Amino acid sequence: MSKSQSTLTELTEYCEECGSRTPHEVSIELKTESKKETNRAFSREPYRVTKCRACGDERAQRMNDA
Repeated sequence: MSKSQSTLTELTEYCEECGSRTPHEVSIELKTESKKETNRAFSREPYRVTKCRACGDERAQRMNDA
């Protein structure tokens, strides 16, 4: 009996587009929020990025707002 195992970057989560729990790729990305060139290096924030493997819907949530 073969059983598929999730990797560390794959989780089953609810997808609003699919309307059900589906496998998602999950990563953390640093995104620059400032549009000003002088402050860009100091305006990076971590975001939790999820991408549904069923429909491709991608969402990002700022970690400080989680």
